Amino acid sequence: MTYDDPFDAGMTVRREVLGDAHVDRAEAAKTPFTQDFQELITRYAWGSVWTRPGLDRRSRSVAVLTAMIALGHWEEFAMHVRAARTNGLTDDEIAEVILQAGIYCGVPAANHAFAVAKGVLEELDR
Repeated sequence: MTYDDPFDAGMTVRREVLGDAHVDRAEAAKTPFTQDFQELITRYAWGSVWTRPGLDRRSRSVAVLTAMIALGHWEEFAMHVRAARTNGLTDDEIAEVILQAGIYCGVPAANHAFAVAKGVLEELDR
């Protein structure tokens, strides 16, 4: 995949990983105050980092889930549990990521991550 502007690649990957509905909601919620930030994450996080060949999307999802647990960013964690499923992680693999994170990020963080992930995965299975 080659693009002149990483924004275009970022929008493609963002839609593939998070889904059109999520991206459409985010785009519709943009304001003049948040527009530059939305463009930044699309261009650089999604277009320059998620498109790199060094890790596949499954591996990137593992890294992101762990980071969200470590930092306690639970809304982003829930979004990336959905993305991890899209990127091919199984529920058992997501549980393993949380267990691993529990050792390095703390038991309370892993406990909360299990609760959030359980809700997201049940919602996805409905």
